Amino acid sequence: MKIDNVLKAYASHRYAILFYSLLSTLAAVPLLVALGYDAKLLEIFLALSLLAGALGFETGWRKRVFLVLTVAALMAHFALPQRFLGVMPAMPTFWTVIALLSAASALRSTRIDAEHIYAALSAYLLAGVFFGVLYSGVEQVWPGSFNIAGAKGDFPLFDAIYFSFVTLATLGYGDLLPVSEVARGLAIVEAVSGQLFLAVMIARLVSSHSQMAGGRER
Repeated sequence: MKIDNVLKAYASHRYAILFYSLLSTLAAVPLLVALGYDAKLLEIFLALSLLAGALGFETGWRKRVFLVLTVAALMAHFALPQRFLGVMPAMPTFWTVIALLSAASALRSTRIDAEHIYAALSAYLLAGVFFGVLYSGVEQVWPGSFNIAGAKGDFPLFDAIYFSFVTLATLGYGDLLPVSEVARGLAIVEAVSGQLFLAVMIARLVSSHSQMAGGRER
């Protein structure tokens, strides 16, 4: 019974958990790396967060299929030698797509509540992770796609995710620059998509939620 209660509690707050776990990961991992911990922590924490996203699917065959595929991808990524995984970071891309689908599935409902807003916010963070993985893959396939100030010749995953969120938020610090056509094209798509998502989807959800809350108070 206790396990059932825990699962029910998770199901009713799964997107809030996903959002805060992603936010905590993105904030805590740089600090841990600066303190001397292994940079592999980013992949581990992201894997756990994205696994939580895969659990966000509603009950049914889709949830079972995606959960099995996600667990298999996690095991393959951490168990197999890097040379067997190919040059493109396919496993992290797969995890992120799964979690994005999970968050997007919550946005199809006409009933707007706090979980739908958390799902939309999670989708925004997951988009940043997704493009970060793509940037990392682009640099691996086409070395020199990014001009990195003070770099030592490598482009770790966290740097790619950092550049992704700087682009998504249209900050443009200038310490990382896309120089290849593919990298620039992806940066344009991410920047435009991120602003459209915030301006249209998040604003609509918050407005609808406020209207529903006001209607209940009357």
